[in-house]
Amino acid sequence: MRAVAMFPVEKQIRVIDRKPPLLEGDDQVRLRMLDVGVCGTDHEIAHFEYGVPPVGDPYLVMGHESLGEVVEVGSAVTGIKPGDLIVTTVRRPCGRPECRPCAHERPDFCVTGAYTERGIKGRHGFMTDEVVDQAKNMHVVPASLADIAVLTEPLTIAEKALVELDSIWKRMPWIDPKMPPAEVRKRGANAVVLGAGPVGLLGALALLVRGFDTWVYSRESATSSRAALVESFGAQYIESATLPVDQLARRVGNVDLMLEATGSAAVTFAALPAIGMNGIMVLTGVPGRAREVSLDAERVMRDLVLENQILYGTVNAGPPSFANAITDLGRFNARWPKQVRALVTGRFPPDAINDVLAGGKEAIKSVIRFNAPTAAA
Repeated sequence: MRAVAMFPVEKQIRVIDRKPPLLEGDDQVRLRMLDVGVCGTDHEIAHFEYGVPPVGDPYLVMGHESLGEVVEVGSAVTGIKPGDLIVTTVRRPCGRPECRPCAHERPDFCVTGAYTERGIKGRHGFMTDEVVDQAKNMHVVPASLADIAVLTEPLTIAEKALVELDSIWKRMPWIDPKMPPAEVRKRGANAVVLGAGPVGLLGALALLVRGFDTWVYSRESATSSRAALVESFGAQYIESATLPVDQLARRVGNVDLMLEATGSAAVTFAALPAIGMNGIMVLTGVPGRAREVSLDAERVMRDLVLENQILYGTVNAGPPSFANAITDLGRFNARWPKQVRALVTGRFPPDAINDVLAGGKEAIKSVIRFNAPTAAA
């Protein structure tokens, strides 16, 4: 079968032929892979800055944003059947006895750093014709979402941030984290998303369905197709060239929540002064190349203390975030069916991987398609 592999020593990415996987346990499921999204992490792997093959293998099969179709299930598997569409989680537990999160099947909070990740670190990914994994790592997706389900994994980044946000908001007794979106709008909750890439756009949609007045701040022109897409969702777009990031409050008002999705430390820390009273900033990006950033540390510390602000980061995602992402994709599909599909800007065969990785900046989410869904799916 085909697989897209990264060879770190040779510094090459190419399609190779591998033996199809077999079920090795009664709790496993075999998938026929359909779509695999390409993201910023894949670009880092393509620059050989990241990515670790499994022990003993000279290559890493890439891909962690996946959609597959069930072709075989183990005898102990329940709730999953052939023909089901499946999204699979990425991170696997470290297995070390001292790691409580991994012992509780929450490797997204692993404390040892010895976790593995499919398509990223120590475990082969999903850019291949077939995959076998344990059923407990899989989530069934409604067939109606088949053409957008590959967006589930990038959406989980925002979903995990919002799960944590619910817990944080409980510290303020006048806010009910579970209040309906209409009540959130009535309260006038403002959210700013930094960055209009896939994570930023999906995060904006997740905020909109929760009732936030939402702005997206990014470097693309206000007349660009991406800005138009943001506004078609009902969010407001701010071109970064027209407003310094630390002045966002002048346009938005009190910024209750800022969701960073740029991976730029310079932009992120420049934006800190714009966070409002009792405001929260969530960091989702990981900076790439090292770069010095100037920071008014005294002002940051003063504002965090005197204005009851919170700054936190979130990485990867566990099963609850995948379940929430599938639910939210259904909400997006019901509310913005055309716009949410516009996030997938192209599907390409596996042998086009290097062209995709070198592709244009206009693409939002490029997808490698291995197989089309069957009629039953």
